[in-house]
Amino acid sequence: MRTVTVTRYVSPLREGGSLPAIVEADDDGMYVLKFRGAGQGPKALVAELVAGELARGLGLPVPEIVLAELDPILARTEPDPEIQDLIRASDGLNLGMDYLPGSLPFDPAVCSADQDLASAIVWFDALVSNIDRTARNTNLLMWHRALWMIDHGAALYVHHGTDDFVPRSGERFPMIKTHVLLEVAESLPEAGRRLSALATPELIRAVTTNIPDLWLAAPSAYANPEAHRTAYSEYLLNRLKTPQGFLEEAIRARAEHI
Repeated sequence: MRTVTVTRYVSPLREGGSLPAIVEADDDGMYVLKFRGAGQGPKALVAELVAGELARGLGLPVPEIVLAELDPILARTEPDPEIQDLIRASDGLNLGMDYLPGSLPFDPAVCSADQDLASAIVWFDALVSNIDRTARNTNLLMWHRALWMIDHGAALYVHHGTDDFVPRSGERFPMIKTHVLLEVAESLPEAGRRLSALATPELIRAVTTNIPDLWLAAPSAYANPEAHRTAYSEYLLNRLKTPQGFLEEAIRARAEHI
């Protein structure tokens, strides 16, 4: 992953509960910045990185993700005390996603999704237990007539509130029944076979290796950051073993839904 340095805070995106922002970086790029010091904490950034980079590695449409170095001195130019506090609390590495100017939220009432892509997205969101891709909040954008996946901070929810999440790898993820693309996902078994073959141990370990030590510094069941990263790899690799309970759950939920 690339690392950039934030040079300018441009504007907040108040639609998000964690108060993300559009920022400019030293590569002249514009990014949506997710703050380590936001209310959801660094685990949301871990989920963004792991789910987002794994999706990109599988060929799914996710904007480029970068590590973003933030200097708290930028707070001096911000008049909003809430934003000042957020910048100061996020000193160091944060997460940025390439900003897609002019993109619009995906609306299933007026937009259609290709059934193969929809099936791939549903399978993937079930794999990473993403609870936040619903009709109310799709976390999908239309940009240049193409569908893009964003906001994976709610994925991997099992890493919240538990000392060791690896034993929960086999959970079926019943919340897939609320997925906005479930009805369109007509080829879930085919998507599962194709993407499972691409989700190699090498890819998954390459993704989890990118998690910064700083994001894993909170007390946990793991002896050190490397062991913590290994746990994320093991969790995903275990879920990919057949039979995939999460895929069976998605197929069952779709059958009931339609």
